[in-house]
Amino acid sequence: MSGISEETATAIKQISLRRGAIREVPGYLLERNYLKPLMVADKNTYQAAGELLSDRLSQSGVQAKIMLLTPNTAGDYAADEQTIVEVLQSLEPDQRDCLIAVGSGTIHDIVRFVSHKTRIPFVSVPTAPSVDGFTSSGAPLILRGVKTTVAAVPPIAIFADLGILINAPQPLIAAGFGDMLGKYTSLFDWKFSHLTAGEPYDEQVAAITERALKSCVDHVEQIGSRTEAGIHTLMTALIESGIAMLLFGQSHPASGAEHHLSHYWEMEYLRRGSRAHLHGAKVGVACAEISRLYHNAVDQGVYPGSEPEELKKFGAQIRKWVDDIPLESEIRQLLNTVHGPVSRVELGIDDQLLERSLNEAHKLRPRHTLLRALNEA
Repeated sequence: MSGISEETATAIKQISLRRGAIREVPGYLLERNYLKPLMVADKNTYQAAGELLSDRLSQSGVQAKIMLLTPNTAGDYAADEQTIVEVLQSLEPDQRDCLIAVGSGTIHDIVRFVSHKTRIPFVSVPTAPSVDGFTSSGAPLILRGVKTTVAAVPPIAIFADLGILINAPQPLIAAGFGDMLGKYTSLFDWKFSHLTAGEPYDEQVAAITERALKSCVDHVEQIGSRTEAGIHTLMTALIESGIAMLLFGQSHPASGAEHHLSHYWEMEYLRRGSRAHLHGAKVGVACAEISRLYHNAVDQGVYPGSEPEELKKFGAQIRKWVDDIPLESEIRQLLNTVHGPVSRVELGIDDQLLERSLNEAHKLRPRHTLLRALNEA
């Protein structure tokens, strides 16, 4: 796969991103003597790829068990305690030797956590280029209503079939682009936290994420038009971003204040019993809100309270980094090009929730973002 070196992919034994990649799964399992996998999907992802894969596995002599997730009362599939237990009950560890995640972000988060706890390896079969977490070693789970990232494991292999990915619903494609767009503010916050609080930083890992982000922005028209080249570019970038986190060992390269805002909104949806929006859709819109906040603070001296000490001490460097973040209007235009939500209103975020999230979301993660500095000044 272009764009990912052998060295960066050492934790994952195989990555296949091309048309027909799903046909490689049976042979991969047979070579490793994984003859009794548990395939985890939902009704949509089973139709998109699971049924085809199940047939091919059966024809190859692989005895897969199919486990379809149950939606919650809001009609969503959530990576929460109930769903995790549901998968564990279906697993039969003494009879299943491998897990297969067929789906996008939520299914992968569930399976990677179960894989970590049971020590049963899992294979990734993405059905949409919607998130950068396919290669992640952490699983963001909903535990007692709180979004919490816990230790998990990456897949041993990824089989991303372009023939399946280009047929994913447009909102999922837009969500993947939104997740990548959030790297503008996450990369800024990572550098900010390193400069002002001594948090760990890795220039090579940052370069991987920056390259992945740039490739998406450079091909935004193709991604919005769902061309094969555009979807290949997007999926490559998502995998690269996930590998950057895997190499660094933490989510700093790809998650900053925009993700904290997104997580805050998601927990509010859960409290209200409302249907959740796609992760990347929230991240893209949150990136626009954080861009506005950061540019207002650094460029215009508009603060929620007082000027943070960090800006007084490191103002010149911080201003230079903020210049690399597109303006709010530019971010919204990029989101519009891929036909995704461009404003918080489209996500049901009212004025009160926005203000509360901007004041409190930094408390969700122990990161020294500019959002935290602005609120604690």
